[in-house]
Amino acid sequence: MTTAPLGDDVMGDDPTVNRLEEVAAARLGKEASVFLPTGTMGNLIGVAVSARTGEEVIADAEAHVYLYEAAGAAAIAGVQIQPVATTAGVMSPAQIEAAMRPRDDSHFALTAALFLENTHNRHGGVVWPLEALRAAAGIAHDQGIKVHLDGARIFNAAVALGVDAAEVAAPVDTVTFCISKGLGCPAGSLFCGTRETVEKARRWRKRLGGGMRQTGVLAAAGLVALDSMVDRLAEDHANARTLAEGLAELPGVSCDLSRVQTNLVYFDLTKMSAAEFTDACRRRGLLSEASGRQRVRFVTHYGITAANVQAALEICEDVLSA
Repeated sequence: MTTAPLGDDVMGDDPTVNRLEEVAAARLGKEASVFLPTGTMGNLIGVAVSARTGEEVIADAEAHVYLYEAAGAAAIAGVQIQPVATTAGVMSPAQIEAAMRPRDDSHFALTAALFLENTHNRHGGVVWPLEALRAAAGIAHDQGIKVHLDGARIFNAAVALGVDAAEVAAPVDTVTFCISKGLGCPAGSLFCGTRETVEKARRWRKRLGGGMRQTGVLAAAGLVALDSMVDRLAEDHANARTLAEGLAELPGVSCDLSRVQTNLVYFDLTKMSAAEFTDACRRRGLLSEASGRQRVRFVTHYGITAANVQAALEICEDVLSA
């Protein structure tokens, strides 16, 4: 990062950013990409380039774009989100078709796009099966609507499936992924799609204040991440599985092991609140997140070792038995 050649990315002449955008587009199998500060901005841009003011996008009822992005789709793009409840974050073609608004009835907002999330955070880091992803995108395209993929952790999905990320992204029109999170960078996301769509995305990036000038210092980390940090995600998945299996054996813990497919571990507490648990763990040096009154989330990532997992389990056992 300290030796990266720099330029002005707003003017399009930061060579390190340009290289990252080329590599990212190639890795995702898309024509072009644009470097962004955050995945939230990427999803908002996905809304803005897929739908017009007064239109609607379909998303899972637990989707990040619906729950965790400060209503940006509505407040900034003027687009409403129709939430669809699923059991594991995977929408069936029948659910998608049922959620589409009739185009000949002026009472309804026109359905403009389908938003998918892979891996799905709130559903435990579950991975869309490729056939289900293709079927969902296919029914949307058959009805003439766009498909955007919130692929914040798309490389986790690809590693879990044993395929290239381009295969996961192939059915969709646009995709956002993070170089932070599992890939270990300090910041940054990429929005990928056709050249025409990415040019629209650049205008939206400017409009949203996302032009960051000498961004090569961050893009350099992204190049390292895409080159050397993807394959090692399997270690995070193995650590998460070990952690989940250990938690499931502890009294007062309910953990659905079928949903522990990547690097996220969600579990429910039966004898204490999530806030009490996370506070007690923090005092012992273990960080976690309360995701509800009884629900807790752990994340495994670069720098977390198998020994750390065992230490975490010992702390959890201590907290739950206190």
